[in-house]
Amino acid sequence: MAGTKGFKASAPSFVSHLLELRDRLLRALAAVLVVFVIAAPFANDLYEFLAAPLMSALPEGNSMISTQPHGPFFVPFKFAFAFAVAVAMPYLLYQLWSFVAPGLYSHEKKLAVPILFSSSLLFYCGILFAYFAVFPIIFAFFAGSAPEGVSVMTDINMYLSFVLKLFFAFGLAFEVPVATVLLVKVGATTPESLARKRPYIIVGAFAVGMLMTPPDIFSQTMLAIPVWILFELGLYFARLITRRSEEKDVADQDIEDGL
Repeated sequence: MAGTKGFKASAPSFVSHLLELRDRLLRALAAVLVVFVIAAPFANDLYEFLAAPLMSALPEGNSMISTQPHGPFFVPFKFAFAFAVAVAMPYLLYQLWSFVAPGLYSHEKKLAVPILFSSSLLFYCGILFAYFAVFPIIFAFFAGSAPEGVSVMTDINMYLSFVLKLFFAFGLAFEVPVATVLLVKVGATTPESLARKRPYIIVGAFAVGMLMTPPDIFSQTMLAIPVWILFELGLYFARLITRRSEEKDVADQDIEDGL
């Protein structure tokens, strides 16, 4: 009987969690749709801005093409939707945070807010770095390496898939400082241990660059080097946080000893 009562008591709680999850998902979807509706009239302009690094690297007289009849219409809207998801990402993360926050301890809540903020900021920084720093170099290299007599005319849908992949790769790679701090904060490792493993992490950064970028040395290197630098940045903040935590523990111990 007791087990049956416990199940009956937990059932409404489970249903309420599902209802809240549904509401959070609907709000997230609504936010994406609102941004998409605003961005849709400017879909062609957004795609032109996206294609600018490639267009400036193409030889004079070359252009992009569409190998599908519906491509010129649908592809800009596909990018407008991806743009809407990126713009709405902070709100999407807020909805995720609001759903899981009631189950967190107070110290976990204090840690989660700066992590969510820094994660969003670093993801955007990765996208901007890819667009302004990486794209001009790799597209100039690709266009300049074409054999004699070969016209470089990229399909607009293939180009969109290519750049979205790089956006995701660089946005994810720029999360390295957050991941480093989190690993130290939860006790999975220490700054000293990470520092000793630096050579392996550098090799791993180049391996990640090889797997997550096109098979050319430029984009691989331009992903690997920022990952290394960001790891060092995360290691610095991890040491700073650890030092402050140790100083706080010492201060608390002194207060207890004084009492």
